Amino acid sequence: MRRILPELIDLIATRQIDPGKVFDLTLPLDEAAEGYRAMDERRAIKVLLKP
Repeated sequence: MRRILPELIDLIATRQIDPGKVFDLTLPLDEAAEGYRAMDERRAIKVLLKP
């Protein structure tokens, strides 16, 4: 994943792909711990943290 991450970020930034289909939970940045907990408990696959 680390090898292709820069390319994926560029594709997202240029709106060539929509990452929204990957994230199934959105939380504010200050609730990052809850996002990790949700993924650990299998309540979420990927969490999007917003500032």
